[in-house]
Amino acid sequence: MKLKTQFLLRLLVTLLLTIAAIVLGYSLWTHYMYSPWTRDGRVRAEVVNIAADVSGLVSRVPVKDNQEVHQGDLLFVIDQERFRQALAQAEAQVQARKAELDMRHQQTMRRRDLDSSVISIESREDTSAQEKQAKANYDASLAARDTAKLNLQRSEIRSPVDGYVTNLNLYAGDYVSAGSARMAVINKHSYWIYGYFEETKLSKVRVGAKVEIRLLSGGDPLSGHVESIARGIADRDNPTSANLLADVNPVFTWIRLAQRVPVRIHLDAPPDDLRLAMGTTCTVTVVADGGGK
Repeated sequence: MKLKTQFLLRLLVTLLLTIAAIVLGYSLWTHYMYSPWTRDGRVRAEVVNIAADVSGLVSRVPVKDNQEVHQGDLLFVIDQERFRQALAQAEAQVQARKAELDMRHQQTMRRRDLDSSVISIESREDTSAQEKQAKANYDASLAARDTAKLNLQRSEIRSPVDGYVTNLNLYAGDYVSAGSARMAVINKHSYWIYGYFEETKLSKVRVGAKVEIRLLSGGDPLSGHVESIARGIADRDNPTSANLLADVNPVFTWIRLAQRVPVRIHLDAPPDDLRLAMGTTCTVTVVADGGGK
């Protein structure tokens, strides 16, 4: 009788442990598969590609790699001698055109006051047309002078935002072409989080929902909220073939990997001393439903 009781007790304990293990496993599976969280989070920021508006040799680079800069700070200077000479030439051209315009205007005024018996109507009209042409040439010289001033001003490239110079690879003596990006500045006020949620978890992610962010680098968790959810990702299994037909890749039907959809997370009042680096990873967990879409 005693052995039977012990056997039943051991059986009961085994059953309870088995049930507990099944419940725990199911809970973990449900949490892993369907709870709105992801380890695949990335810190993102706006990267401003700095390009010169004019071409020339770089004469000075007053900033260093990873240096913090403020809006309006000088980043690099293109040799200005050619632009100064161009401005001086444009100023001289303005003076020449102004002298010509004054001369044509005086001729017009003199011939307008002359009697028609002294000067023909055709000659008077020609003089007026020459004055108008001189006025047009003068206006064109003013525009050329303003362009020369602008080019001289644009030879000093300044930061458009507050941020950090990153991966600096520009030095004095390098040649830069207009429109070609040669420096990157990360906007310090633009950091956000991209959480790549599996499609099985998107049903519990709402715009406006509160989010907890834990950086892999450690520190206190950060708070944020869901700002937006991407409405599409690339279909790598269905590219277009050369003859514009669908090129569907064969897959194993019993293996289905959940696709990941980007969810943009806005950081709510991050600490001033928080050091964020674009591209670092974090864990994103939705802790409250925002009631949005």
